Amino acid sequence: MKRTVAAHLSLEALAPARLVLSIAVAGGPTASRESVGAAGAAGAADAAGAAADRVELLSVMQGGAEVPVREVTDEHGTRLHLAEVAAGPVEVDYHADLAGPAHPSPGADIDLVRYLRPSRYCESDSLGPTAHAEFAGLEGADLLHGVTSWVGQKLSYVPGARLPTDGAVRTLLARRGVCRDYAHLVVALLRARDVPARLVSVYAPGLAPMDFRAVAEAFVDDAWQVVDATLLAPRQSLVRIATGRDAADTAFLTTIGGGVLLHSMAVSAVVDELPRDDLTELVRLR
Repeated sequence: MKRTVAAHLSLEALAPARLVLSIAVAGGPTASRESVGAAGAAGAADAAGAAADRVELLSVMQGGAEVPVREVTDEHGTRLHLAEVAAGPVEVDYHADLAGPAHPSPGADIDLVRYLRPSRYCESDSLGPTAHAEFAGLEGADLLHGVTSWVGQKLSYVPGARLPTDGAVRTLLARRGVCRDYAHLVVALLRARDVPARLVSVYAPGLAPMDFRAVAEAFVDDAWQVVDATLLAPRQSLVRIATGRDAADTAFLTTIGGGVLLHSMAVSAVVDELPRDDLTELVRLR
């Protein structure tokens, strides 16, 4: 499977600020313009050799000059790119060509504890009675399918209808939302039934209109299985960006210091052959 993903952000910093970008494909080093320019051809070759199935470009531009970018990575392979910018317009571009699947995320013992706990947007403690009443008697893959289909039926997909501070409880009360709201509710209900679950931001070939995407992962049958209650893109071609407790850990842009305006954003994700998603099957995000 060959996939190509890209993102463009047009920003304006109102004062000096640190940008924290989470738009790069998870895992492996970045072959950015900044790293190639600093290290020369040898550095580019090293980066290419370390990620032979991936060719990437990441740039942050301000005032016609490249802004240095520093990469930090967490235990899931989430790659955050930090850039210090001055006040003024900022242009961010990311492009990646991917050949073949990535390695599936393993199930570490600490994750099976961390992702059972309630979190900022996934109030599993508050939704415990609902989860036990609606999904009594279901376990394993049956529980996963039951929760996913229930959320898909109960909610209406309405762009712009929810506040970015709304969690799973308010989503259930409102009965509408977007991808992150669907994912938060799935995660919260599964945690309430003692199934480790987490949020993943992804590129989603086949999605229309195109955007960054949020889906859920649940630890079922000794592996992390991906679920998307919206059914708007096939799970088999999703590309992992960031993994965390909820949207607080997976935002595509975080700013520290001065305020930053997002004037425009463009996201694209294509695959050489769009797969057909069989909803009865368990799928691992690759």
